[in-house]
Amino acid sequence: MEDVLDLYKRPYCPHEPVLTMDETTTQLTMEVIEPLPACPGQPQRYDTLYKRNGVATLFMFFEPLAGWRRVNISESKTGVDWAWQIRNVLEERYPDVRKVHLVLDNLNTHNGASLYEAFPPDEARRLLKRLEFHYTPKHGSPACA
Repeated sequence: MEDVLDLYKRPYCPHEPVLTMDETTTQLTMEVIEPLPACPGQPQRYDTLYKRNGVATLFMFFEPLAGWRRVNISESKTGVDWAWQIRNVLEERYPDVRKVHLVLDNLNTHNGASLYEAFPPDEARRLLKRLEFHYTPKHGSPACA
């Protein structure tokens, strides 16, 4: 935990940003009974009955000292999904940054092997050279750190 706490104490440096990431799944639902519209003195009313409409994964990226965040939605959270999320953030948000400090939990897909699974070796290595992983302790989420 000391590694993560020391990292969070660093002053803002745009050339070596500190980025946190986490993901969660959420159930997608749809109304079975159309909500009743609001009218004077009565708020809109919803029934508790719903139809299950699948699951989505939310990938959250947050750079606290820059006041920046991004949420991406995916159908799953495999290692390949994670790798594409990392690549997109590096290429879109940090194209000219040499090193990004990434705070993340110890999920089995959060590692360089997932990059090699998703991309050719030279591309995976290029991305890995730009990342420095900082893992939170077991049962510690970067969203809570």
